Amino acid sequence: MSKINGRNLKNGLLYIVPFLVGSVLPIITLPIFTRVLTVEDYGIYALTIVYGVFVSGIANFGLTIGYERNFFNFSGDKQKTAALLFSTLSFVICSTIILGFLTFLFKDALAKLIVGSSKYGNLLVWAFFASAITSLKVYFLTYFKNSENAKSFVWYSIDENLLNVVFSLFFVVYLKSGVLGLLLGQLIAGSIIFLLLVYKFIRMLPFVFSVALLKDSLRLSFPLTSRIFFGIIGTQFDKYMIGLLNTVGGVGVYNLGQKIANIVFTFMTAIQNVYSPQVYKRMFEMDEQEGGQSIGKYLTPFLYISIAGGIFVSLFSEEIIFILTPVSYHAATNVVSILALLYGTYFFGKQPQLIYAKKTGITSILTITGILLNVAINIPFIKHWGFIGAAYGTLLAGVISGALSFWLSQKYYFIKWETLKLIVIYASFFVFTFSTIFLRDFGIDYELRLLLKITFAFLYAGIGVWLGYISRNSLSDLRGMLNSGSNPA
Repeated sequence: MSKINGRNLKNGLLYIVPFLVGSVLPIITLPIFTRVLTVEDYGIYALTIVYGVFVSGIANFGLTIGYERNFFNFSGDKQKTAALLFSTLSFVICSTIILGFLTFLFKDALAKLIVGSSKYGNLLVWAFFASAITSLKVYFLTYFKNSENAKSFVWYSIDENLLNVVFSLFFVVYLKSGVLGLLLGQLIAGSIIFLLLVYKFIRMLPFVFSVALLKDSLRLSFPLTSRIFFGIIGTQFDKYMIGLLNTVGGVGVYNLGQKIANIVFTFMTAIQNVYSPQVYKRMFEMDEQEGGQSIGKYLTPFLYISIAGGIFVSLFSEEIIFILTPVSYHAATNVVSILALLYGTYFFGKQPQLIYAKKTGITSILTITGILLNVAINIPFIKHWGFIGAAYGTLLAGVISGALSFWLSQKYYFIKWETLKLIVIYASFFVFTFSTIFLRDFGIDYELRLLLKITFAFLYAGIGVWLGYISRNSLSDLRGMLNSGSNPA
C-alpha cells in the first residue's frame, strides 16, 4: 500500500462517514419519496435544481477552486488565512443576493423556459437559494479539510444530511407539499448549518477583509467561471434536453437513476478528501519529477478503492432499483449502471494539475469543448432512445472530453501513473458493467445474471489481491497505522 501516515488514515476513514450517511439516507428514504412523488414530480424537481445549481455556480465565480489552492499559500498565517476565507465568502454572498433578486424578478419567464410552465416560477427561486446555501457552506468545509480537521468536517456534513431528510420528510409526507417540500428541506437544513458555521468561525478567526487577497483569488478563479458555467451545463443539460426532446416523466426516471449513480461520484469525492491535501503538498514541496512520480504511486490504491464503489453500484443497480422503488421507476436500472461508469472516469479530472500550474484558462476551454460534445452527441441520442440515449450519450461525451483533459493535464504537470494497473482496473470496470447490461437486455434468467455479478465482484477483489491492495500485510498495516500512527513498511 502507499505510505499514508496514521493521522491521514484516521482522517481519511472519518471523511468516509459523511459519504455513508449522505448516500445511505437518500437510499433509505427512496421507498417513501417515490411512493408519494410521481416520476413527473421528480422531473420537475430535477429541472428546477438544474437552474439552482447553474446560477449558484456562477455566483461563486470559480472561487471554490481558487480558495482551496490559495489556502496552502497562507497555511500557518492565521491573519491571512482568515482574510482569504472571509473576503471570498463575503464576495460570494453579495453575488448570490444579486442573482437571487434577478431570479425572483424573472421567475415566471425562466420557469417557462426551463420547466415548460410559468407556474413553477416560485420553485425556481427556492431551488436557487437551496443550491446557493449549499455552495456557501463548501468554503468552511474546505477549511476543515485542508486543515486536516476531519472531525469538524464530518460533524457538520452529517448534521446537514440528517436535517435535510427530517425536514424533507415532514414537508413531503406530512404536509403533502410535493416538490416544494424537497427544496424547503434542503434550504432549511443548509441554512441552519451555515449559520452555525458562521458563528463558529467568527469566534475562531478574526474577521478580516482583504481586497488584495480577493483580487488575487479572482485573477486565478475568474477564468474558471466559464468552466463552471459550461461545466454545469455539461452535467445538467442532459436533463433539460430530455424534458425538451422527450418527456418530463423521462427526466424523472433519468434523475432518479442519476441520483443513485451519483453515489459513485460522492464516494469518489469522499476518497478525494483523503488524498487531495497530500497531492497538493507533494506538488508544492517536491520538484515536478519527484512529485509526479510520488503522486502517481500514491494515487493508485485510491483509484482501486474508488472504482470498487463504482463496480458495486453498476453491478447491483437492478437490485437497488427494484427493492427501493415502485414499478414506474424500474426503467432507471440501466441509467444507474451507465452513469456509474461515467463517474468512475472522473477520477483523473479530480487531480489539480492545471489548477496548480495556474492554467485556469485551459480548463475553461476544455469545459466548453466538453459541453459542445455533450450537446452534439446527446441530441440525436435522446431523439432516438430517450433517457437511455441520454445516459449513453453523456458517457461517450464524458470519456472523449476526459481523455482530452487528461492529455493536457499531463503536459502541464506530469504524473507518472502506474499504467498497467490503471488499465486492468478500468478494463474490468467496463467489461463487468457492459456484460451485465447486455445480459439484462437480452432477457437472460435473473438467477444466472446474479451469479455472474457475484463472480465479477469476487474477480475484482482478486485483482486487488494481485495488485497487493488486499492482503494480510496490507490489513496488518492498516491496523498498525490506526493503533500507533506509524508508517507502513
